[in-house]
Amino acid sequence: MAGFAVEVSPDYGYVILVFIASIFLLQWLGIRVGMARKKYEVKYPKMYVEPYSHVFNCIQRAHQNTLESYPMFLVLLLLGGILYPKLSAISGVLWIASRVVYAMGYYTGDPERRRFGAFGYIGLLTMLVINVVFALKLLGIIAA
Repeated sequence: MAGFAVEVSPDYGYVILVFIASIFLLQWLGIRVGMARKKYEVKYPKMYVEPYSHVFNCIQRAHQNTLESYPMFLVLLLLGGILYPKLSAISGVLWIASRVVYAMGYYTGDPERRRFGAFGYIGLLTMLVINVVFALKLLGIIAA
């Protein structure tokens, strides 16, 4: 059985930097939730406010939604970056920027404004395609 050698390019450093930037994104979102907890007097362990506090819940959802998609983002970024590090890094930056726009829209209290951050799906889709190509190369279905 023939193997497929994978060599990590020095350009993978860009992927690592985007990974680090994503950690700062999560910290920023978490800090915003902490600030909102203080402002709206939402004590732990409550995730949402009942009776309903619309703005706090929007701030919390911006953070929670990002956490829900973060594992997928990381896997796509880190694996796809092995094959195409620069394209993966650019796609990752696009996703991070979209999460900031998404959160800022949500923070207004108008959930419809979060949709301005939908452009991040372009980055995720790009990373998904990169990973499919990577898998097909590993399987020998397309030329390495």
